[in-house]
Amino acid sequence: MEWFGFALAFVGFFLGHSVPVRPPFRPILVRMLGPAGFGAAYSALSVAILAWLIMEAQRAPFVLVWHWAPWQNHFVLATMLPVCLIVALSVGRPNPFSFGGARNAAFDPARPGIVRLARHPLLVALALWSGAHLVANGDLAHVLLFGTFFTFALFGSRHVDRRKRREMGQRWDLLREKVLARPLGDALFPPSRETVLRIASGVAIYVILIALHPIVIGVDPIP
Repeated sequence: MEWFGFALAFVGFFLGHSVPVRPPFRPILVRMLGPAGFGAAYSALSVAILAWLIMEAQRAPFVLVWHWAPWQNHFVLATMLPVCLIVALSVGRPNPFSFGGARNAAFDPARPGIVRLARHPLLVALALWSGAHLVANGDLAHVLLFGTFFTFALFGSRHVDRRKRREMGQRWDLLREKVLARPLGDALFPPSRETVLRIASGVAIYVILIALHPIVIGVDPIP
């Protein structure tokens, strides 16, 4: 029974992420909430379930898998800055290739932004976040937690690609070819005012997370 809460949160995580996006629930919810409302509601549900799962992982019995070392904190701190930047550059921007894109009809393949680097930037951020925290948390509950997220992020892009290709048909391939034709520098340059603001927001989020981590999570990330 000591693991019941953690197991229940895991079940809630998988149900919360799979049921709303499958027929017949997704079409019904989109009609009720609209595409933007559905995206906002789904994101809010995902964050709430994630918070619940992290809380239950902290409550689970401690079973050591590997020992902690000071370098692991530095590794997490170094990884979390690009995570925050990727999130800041991705959220609320058009991205017809992935989930969570906003105003996808306005996507311009000649100015793809961060989509030039990755079709699924939020999954890249999730992989970096979970991979770094997996290294730094060697107890069984957190290994299961972050290991699951890491695996989900690595293989989730294939699932999203298949679903989007079914939905978009030939347009998916045409857009992808146009995006890949752009130089890699198009991801950040020339730096528009919006890009600069997003980068500044990413740095601010990074600082805020470091400040709040010992209060919310109970662990100070600064060695």
